[in-house]
Amino acid sequence: MSATGTAPGPGRSTVYGRPLALTLAHTHYCPGCTHGTVHRLIGETLDELGVRERTVGIAPVGCAVLAYHYFNCDMQEAAHGRAPALATGVKRVRPDLIVFTYQGDGDLAAIGTAEILHAANRGERITTIFVNNAIYGMTGGQMAPTTLLGQVTTTTPAGRSAATEGYPIRVAELLATLEAPAFIARVAVHTPAAILVAKRAIRRAFLHQVRGECFSLVEVLSTCPTNWGMPPADACAWLEREMMRVYPLGLFKDLKSGRARVEARPLEAAFEDGGEGAAGTTLASQGECRRSKGGGGSSPPPD
Repeated sequence: MSATGTAPGPGRSTVYGRPLALTLAHTHYCPGCTHGTVHRLIGETLDELGVRERTVGIAPVGCAVLAYHYFNCDMQEAAHGRAPALATGVKRVRPDLIVFTYQGDGDLAAIGTAEILHAANRGERITTIFVNNAIYGMTGGQMAPTTLLGQVTTTTPAGRSAATEGYPIRVAELLATLEAPAFIARVAVHTPAAILVAKRAIRRAFLHQVRGECFSLVEVLSTCPTNWGMPPADACAWLEREMMRVYPLGLFKDLKSGRARVEARPLEAAFEDGGEGAAGTTLASQGECRRSKGGGGSSPPPD
């Protein structure tokens, strides 16, 4: 059977298809937007880990507000910025479920800063996929907390100034300083090679939850050609040239390191151990999270 649930014709085999964790709905995203790519990576992960039927996703307010149309699993819609709070409630009432939030930089890093910070600090056993495109997309291209210095938006027509708007917030680095999170990484989806690495990071983040470990977050650098005012190909080049200079890709925290890193660890090296981490190197609070809150289900497949 193919990923779409239909058998291929005689003498043919399906090598690529729609994940069962995604619906057949047509996307509402702008041409060149990479939200759809991130959706697919999540869908593939839910299918591969065999957890789709017990997964609950939390949709944000923003460009991905209609995420419940695209994911073929139970979904909830949160008030603006409150997805981690809603996810916390779902997970605590039903710890057997796999719960993830899908949030943009306006939703998570502006109005939702308190919610994501405290959910991470409590070590809530949820997974957050944080899409950072350095701008408010749905509302018309205003400055976001992640907007780069000098970047032109509708609310910073002369470019963002540190003197008046402050500096870009580095969410991965900020949350990696907390003791409880199990996994914090930043990836991108602007090239095929980057997408493959992003898939492994997203899979690792969900695996931490399946194993009953603490909070995990993957920050995904994404393009917004419409509000950046450039063609999709140019947007991908700008992401690599400008965004990755401010937001370096890598692994900022995991159970193996047991502490935040001043600089990101290359993700390729981080995956060499298969995602298990070395015995005896976890923080005491992370071990306590696993003991007190229990496991997340049956044994998962290896990374």
